[in-house]
Amino acid sequence: MRLDLFLKASRLVKRRAIAKELCEEGRVLVNGRGAQPAKEVKPGDRVTVRYASRHVEVEIAALPARPGRPAAEELYRITSEIRVPGTDET
Repeated sequence: MRLDLFLKASRLVKRRAIAKELCEEGRVLVNGRGAQPAKEVKPGDRVTVRYASRHVEVEIAALPARPGRPAAEELYRITSEIRVPGTDET
């Protein structure tokens, strides 16, 4: 499955266009390396997303079998979440 589709399906990102933008800005890593939106991901891969206020690392547990709205918590496991100092979440 494409990285941008996984980010949207897992609800780590609200829209595929935002996922694409984050990837192109170098704010998404797969297994520690920068990744383009079309990068194929599989269970076991570690995905890091650097949002403005936090960095989240997840391990892919499963890929959705078909398009739709699978339960996000079944698709990944959070391995690390770091708040970025100096940002205000209001």
